[in-house]
Amino acid sequence: MSIRIGILGYGNLGRGVECAIKQNPDMELAAVFTRRAPESVRIQTQGVPVCRIEDAVQMQDKIDVMILCGGSATDLPVQTPEFVQYFNVIDSFDTHAKIPEHFMAVDEAAKKSGKVGIISCGWDPGMFSLNRLYANAVLPQGKDYTFWGKGVSQGHSDAIRRIEGVADARQYTIPVDEALASVRAGENPELTTRQKHTRECFVVAQEGADKARIEEEIKTMPNYFDEYDTTVHFISEEEMKRDHSGIPHGGFVIRSGKTGWNEEFGNVIEYSLKLDSNPAFTSSILVAFARAAYRLAEEGQSGCRTVFDIAPAYLSAKSGEELRRTML
Repeated sequence: MSIRIGILGYGNLGRGVECAIKQNPDMELAAVFTRRAPESVRIQTQGVPVCRIEDAVQMQDKIDVMILCGGSATDLPVQTPEFVQYFNVIDSFDTHAKIPEHFMAVDEAAKKSGKVGIISCGWDPGMFSLNRLYANAVLPQGKDYTFWGKGVSQGHSDAIRRIEGVADARQYTIPVDEALASVRAGENPELTTRQKHTRECFVVAQEGADKARIEEEIKTMPNYFDEYDTTVHFISEEEMKRDHSGIPHGGFVIRSGKTGWNEEFGNVIEYSLKLDSNPAFTSSILVAFARAAYRLAEEGQSGCRTVFDIAPAYLSAKSGEELRRTML
């Protein structure tokens, strides 16, 4: 039987989830929920209803897992605890500093409802988090380094777009080349947040908006920009469409550590991603973890989980026997 997936929010991430479902034969798209007028939204899957978000609760018996595709700044802190009251849910909440409180809110609601919620299922947090954990377990004597980019951060771009007077925005995260080279060489440098990355913002301001205020709000935004050297460029809507329509991203998780009785052996573990489309890849992760949420729910489990709590086999459509024979 197919796992019936609901998509809540049909922006870049929601469209990516629809494409990812198509690649997974054990899943089917059951419905798309939107804040927009449903008749104005055109999806690619034939015969699937597009509904108002307010109507989602009435479709509990038609959806096994709801994938929440809103932004981390304002949507997911409200939506994930709310919708886990009615559905098993997945989100890509990516405000690292607020994950513990988000987990607690979702866990409380999920345990009351008997549902499963898996949070922060992107590539960072998410895939990068898993690789940090594995590397720390293998090399307990060492140092972690994470570099993002160069690429468009969906969460940071969304946070800028929520500022009053902003019509559109793209934010690029850029690793500092010298810092990355030093880490790869096993030099174990002490690096501040500011020394590892810069942030570059391209903003389309609404007519008459106070650009100086917008720039100040961006550069001082806690958890997003205040710890980085940030450059803000104001451009036209035409320039945005011409030069910044793609959403590439990527990055590196590196742990440098010592092994041996006298810690005489150097080791560098590196995991990297190079993505043509950040939302399309993030969506594929969400869909894999939706399979895990479904399986946990079928076992009668409830509460909030993170990527750390999910056995790898729960993510795969293959059976345990197939995994042991083909991948182990």
